[in-house]
Amino acid sequence: MTERTSCVVIGGGPAGMVTGLLLARAGVEVTVLEKHADFLRDFRGDTVHPSTLTLLDELGLGEKFHALPHSELHSAGFPQENGEMMKLADFTRLKVAHPYIAMVPQWDFLDLLAESARKEPTFVQRMETECTGLVREQGRVAGVTYRTSGETGEIRADLVIAADGRWSLARREAGLVPREYDCPFDVWWFRLSRGDAEAGNMLMPKMRDRRFAVPLPRPDFYQVAYLAPKGDDLRKQGIEAFRENVAQICPEFTDRVHELATMDDVKFLDVRLNLLRRWHVDGLLCLGDAAHAMSPIGGVGINLAVQDAVAAATLLAEPLRRGRPTEADLAKVRSRRLAPTLMVQGLQRLLHRTVVRGVMNGKRNGPPAPLIKAFARFPRLSYVPARLLGLGLRPEHAPAFARRAMEPVQR
Repeated sequence: MTERTSCVVIGGGPAGMVTGLLLARAGVEVTVLEKHADFLRDFRGDTVHPSTLTLLDELGLGEKFHALPHSELHSAGFPQENGEMMKLADFTRLKVAHPYIAMVPQWDFLDLLAESARKEPTFVQRMETECTGLVREQGRVAGVTYRTSGETGEIRADLVIAADGRWSLARREAGLVPREYDCPFDVWWFRLSRGDAEAGNMLMPKMRDRRFAVPLPRPDFYQVAYLAPKGDDLRKQGIEAFRENVAQICPEFTDRVHELATMDDVKFLDVRLNLLRRWHVDGLLCLGDAAHAMSPIGGVGINLAVQDAVAAATLLAEPLRRGRPTEADLAKVRSRRLAPTLMVQGLQRLLHRTVVRGVMNGKRNGPPAPLIKAFARFPRLSYVPARLLGLGLRPEHAPAFARRAMEPVQR
């Protein structure tokens, strides 16, 4: 079966859902393909930064978002060997309505976007529908092929947007190859219970004896990122050794590491940090992780993907309403988003070299001394990482056609 629409978005993650919502609000026919049956997948990014919180207000979704169960992180820093804390990023210094990072399950965030998008008459959401390839016509991408419930089909479109993540099929089919940057670690994700009395609004990585862990507080449990040297297969060591490592680096979790029954309770993330030189070919545009996979340092992946989506919808809504966007139209998205992406990736690479690699090599159990001294002497420096991580170099705002009055929360 062959169908027709103006824009096909591959992937129902943050970049895909925001793109679909905004284009639909512009009156563009858009179909979002998501290969899973729902958004209930754990161990994905759960950080929603100030730039995205501002965007949700502009879209009229702020009250509904803040009604979701969530916690707030007001700063991020590193423990020092003397037991004191070096505050690297102080989000309260940002002059915005929501000067913090909201920790919320990504499935709730995506459900909120999908619920709003489905109210638009030009929006179509296709769950359990997997893109299997690209359709080409006269040298350009003209649509996608898909598989759903054992059936196959084809959707022709004026534009295909690849928002299908760091292992993007569409990117590979289009012949786009990212430049890979060195990344010294992989991440092993797991969750542990959180007591009612355990509070905290600061992100505090733990570093000790070549080990590195980042406990992220959700409302009723901790989602923990355990960083290990790239290539180390912790499954071979077994669950007992893993529990011991966690307890040594995070002694406060000693009483609950038994909650990890087997290594099946620990999810592996092959960390990538890369960037496409070109984000498009004729008829196809890559956004989010498909254009630039980010390190989990700073939790910025969701927010850069969302800002890519806003820029793309802002720049491409009118060309799509007229018909087929040109390659020049598509190139404008990369031009607008390249500098903010490079700036954040540059900060991540700096932290990889100066903090993570030093800990994993056994040289130190915290940031290097010059960095500690600089932030101790000039506390206002904490504004700079907060700005880069929380807002980005060029925060994107909702275009006029997508703005709505605040939607009330149904009690």
